[in-house]
Amino acid sequence: MRGSCPCPSEANRRYGGNTACVAVEAGPGDPIILDLGTGLRSLGMAHGADRDYRGAALITHMHWDHVQGLPFFPPIHRPGSRLDVYGPGQEDGPLAEVFSGLMRPPYFPVQYSELQGDITFHDVASDTFAVGEAKVTARPVPHVGPTVGYRIEWNGRSLGYISDHQQPKSGHQVAESVLELLDGVDLLIHDAQYTPAELSERSDWGHCTVDYAVWVAKEAGAKALALFHHDPGHGDEEIDRMLDWGRCLGGNAGVEVLAAAEGESLVV
Repeated sequence: MRGSCPCPSEANRRYGGNTACVAVEAGPGDPIILDLGTGLRSLGMAHGADRDYRGAALITHMHWDHVQGLPFFPPIHRPGSRLDVYGPGQEDGPLAEVFSGLMRPPYFPVQYSELQGDITFHDVASDTFAVGEAKVTARPVPHVGPTVGYRIEWNGRSLGYISDHQQPKSGHQVAESVLELLDGVDLLIHDAQYTPAELSERSDWGHCTVDYAVWVAKEAGAKALALFHHDPGHGDEEIDRMLDWGRCLGGNAGVEVLAAAEGESLVV
């Protein structure tokens, strides 16, 4: 649930300190994983290190806080596990090449190709594809570096996932690709990292405020919004205050607002 870097502490106990990783259960089989942050370790432990994992992971972008959990995912150390990883191709090359550059000495002692599970990478941009029984759509999202968001549809329900979103410096415009992706989703999980004061100091860091997250949800016609990618400097009480403000804005916009918390389960 956390952005930028893991920050477990007593002050963050209720909302959690691990970086982005969401599990989506859509039909039979193992959950679809959204981002491979440090929360992936906890997901793997809950799944069981003695069980194969055969599923897919959807990566929004290649920043450390969204990918560093892969080698710590216990099931990926089993020969029978298979993980299809989807994400945006990078300026430096295909996703597989960039991941190989990230997981190698001297930055990390093990390359992803040395993990016992089978990992296959798939580059996506503006694409629609199937993952099990679910329909997945990817579209570009304004951020720092190549980034996509995802829409997952299954059994008449829909989920939108925009983990990192650069707020425009003037106005509340929303990219057409984002509005198309999120049109009428039942639940939107969206970046809400900064207060307005923080955004004024970090206007080009690739994130946004609660105000902008609610605006995106309203413009897209989302029914509910989960504030996500909490700043590592925000303790539980600060996130509570941001949630209260978000609910005030959401009430006026017709959007239910909640704050994502580690270990929380929601039924869409």
